[in-house]
Amino acid sequence: MAQKPQKPKRRSDVRHRDGAAQSPDASITAVSQGRIGNWALLGGLTLLTLLVVFLDASTGNDLRVVPLLVVVPALASVYCSLRQTIWVAVWITTVVVGFRAGADGTFWDFVFGIGFAVLACALGVAACAARIRHATEMARLRSAAVTLQRQILRPLPVVTDHVFAYGLYEPIEEDRFVGGDIYEVVESPYGTRVIIGDVQGKGLAAIGAGFAAIAAFREAAIREPTLTGVVQALEDAVVRHNEFSAQTGEAERFVTALVLGFDEGGRVEAVNCGHLAPRLLHDGRTSAVTLHRTSVPLGLAALSREARTAESFDFPQGATLLVVTDGVTEARDATGAFYPLDERVVAWAGHGPRELLDALHGDLEEFSGGIRRDDVAALALHRAPAVTP
Repeated sequence: MAQKPQKPKRRSDVRHRDGAAQSPDASITAVSQGRIGNWALLGGLTLLTLLVVFLDASTGNDLRVVPLLVVVPALASVYCSLRQTIWVAVWITTVVVGFRAGADGTFWDFVFGIGFAVLACALGVAACAARIRHATEMARLRSAAVTLQRQILRPLPVVTDHVFAYGLYEPIEEDRFVGGDIYEVVESPYGTRVIIGDVQGKGLAAIGAGFAAIAAFREAAIREPTLTGVVQALEDAVVRHNEFSAQTGEAERFVTALVLGFDEGGRVEAVNCGHLAPRLLHDGRTSAVTLHRTSVPLGLAALSREARTAESFDFPQGATLLVVTDGVTEARDATGAFYPLDERVVAWAGHGPRELLDALHGDLEEFSGGIRRDDVAALALHRAPAVTP
């Protein structure tokens, strides 16, 4: 009797690589914290006060400099926490009141000087509170979007009769950059079906289009006997989603996707809908898989006269297939150069699938300096060992 490869049983075995993303609570807490430490703020404020008082004493009655300190709370509201800004406002108000109390002038000079200082400091505190409130709302929105992405996408690895699927997925948490990278692995009566794709555009609308494609794939991968049938179901789902989006005023979107089919044989069937070609790693060598029948992205079939067709390529025992989204290939370094994926993969040809993704993740972070402008998704698909009767 054939023995099926053992699937991960513990939750700790399932690795969903999102280490760069903060938890929602951490993101919200971070925006309310100041960018300047308390001791650094105290030292800088003390030196500034002494300098201004010295300048005021040096200029005498010709030019009063101390009242200019009222702009400090406004500056603090940009870089400090609310508590720090309140503390700065109290400090400045005390200094200005002390200065006005010891200065010459009429009663109304004193009243208007103190009133102006209190008003300016209060406005600085109010501006800080408004900034933190707005940043907190944006952090909640970003965290909700990323949490939604994680709920849509399956944690990896996934083990089937035909393939071991490991994954790297790092969503970006900037609200206007939230992307729609998708992937899924489904074991069906017709073999294991895999999709990796990228929704055009950014934002929550891109996540919605990605969810429509993923939901259609999960159903069609089990129902449709052919891979082209699966892709046609995806096309219909994206078209329906775009029709609904148009009715609600949202922009229509397309999805680049690579759909793969694995069975008991030594070949992989593929339908490429405008996505990046996979890389094959085997026996210490790497090569880009050439797909000759690349078709238009999902949602754009009406613009093409050619029907989508499947093609196949060799996938021998022990080989690993690396598929990525353009968040990997379009990552840039400090000079603006794109990430040279093919050059880097050569050095990792002997790695296992998990080690391959670890190397890719570390190298990508070093290359880009930790600065990303798109989601990063990658799958390392390892041919399952042959089962013995």
